Amino acid sequence: MPYMELDKQKINPKKKPICSVCIANYNGIEVIDSAILSVMMQDCNFPIEIIVHDDSSSDGSVEYIHKKYPTVKIIQSTCNVGFCISNNRMVSAARGEFILLLNNDAVLFKDAISTLYDKSRMLNNAGILSLNQYDYKTEELIDRGILLDPFLNTVPNFKNSRLSNVSMAIGACLWIPKYLWEEIGGFPEWFHTLGEDMYICCLARLMGYPIKIPENSGFLHMVGNSIGGGKVVNNRLSTRKARRALSERNKSFVMILIYPSPFFQVAILLHILLLLVEGFVLSLVKKDMDILCSIYLTSLKAIWNERRRLYYLRRRIQSMRKITSQKFFAPFTFLPQKVVMLVKYGIPEIK
Repeated sequence: MPYMELDKQKINPKKKPICSVCIANYNGIEVIDSAILSVMMQDCNFPIEIIVHDDSSSDGSVEYIHKKYPTVKIIQSTCNVGFCISNNRMVSAARGEFILLLNNDAVLFKDAISTLYDKSRMLNNAGILSLNQYDYKTEELIDRGILLDPFLNTVPNFKNSRLSNVSMAIGACLWIPKYLWEEIGGFPEWFHTLGEDMYICCLARLMGYPIKIPENSGFLHMVGNSIGGGKVVNNRLSTRKARRALSERNKSFVMILIYPSPFFQVAILLHILLLLVEGFVLSLVKKDMDILCSIYLTSLKAIWNERRRLYYLRRRIQSMRKITSQKFFAPFTFLPQKVVMLVKYGIPEIK
């Protein structure tokens, strides 16, 4: 069936959508077709809408999407604002009962939205969902949801027994009822990019909402395409300094804001100490002191600069807590993931 015919059937601006698919785009003209078409070809019996936020692309994305997909709503930014603001703007404009955040380099299986919708209804629309994630090129399973270690490093889950209680859903494909998004307050815009999915999932769990992965369906993902790095290349972990700095900074923010006491006080002190040791050792091994300065010291400086905001926001977040510390940490794995990755892949390549 031609995509324009599918477009008219499912993406009808005159009908109130059940699901709003929000796609953040930055210079994604080469990948955006696959993402949009995978939404238009969904096997579901309810209307959906597609919203694209273009983050000041320079590749002609806006003109291309507007011409090829006239029913897609485009929010155009005059400057680059990052993933958090992009998604907050789209959700504010969304008319659907449910929100599906989708990367521009992600491709949904045909039954993805119906699977997420059915699972959400089973949960009485309470909780955050994602899908099994597969590599776009090889179609190998990447994860079935994400677990976290004590220092908030992500650990891929492969066990069926964990699907009903994972630590977080990846932001590349994240389903959430709009009311819950509004209750949480959306993504913290000062995160800019990275770690926002960890924040919203950890906060949701602290408030008593589950994070689950349906057993069936999934999506393909071009991992690392959006921001670069953060993936294994030739059996070696490869990342970029800018990505690593954002990741370490935002993981620290999440720990400070979300971790319940008294675990927070112990974890953050140990976390800061280990960051300094890690940065110093990597700088010596790589013979590049900029690694320590641009990643680790920059992250710690950001914590200090944001200390007042973090203090007051933590007080508010902790007042929303509905579960015990034991339940909060239940979907964690306590073997540090950086140690696992070091043993498996060696010292990471940092560009």
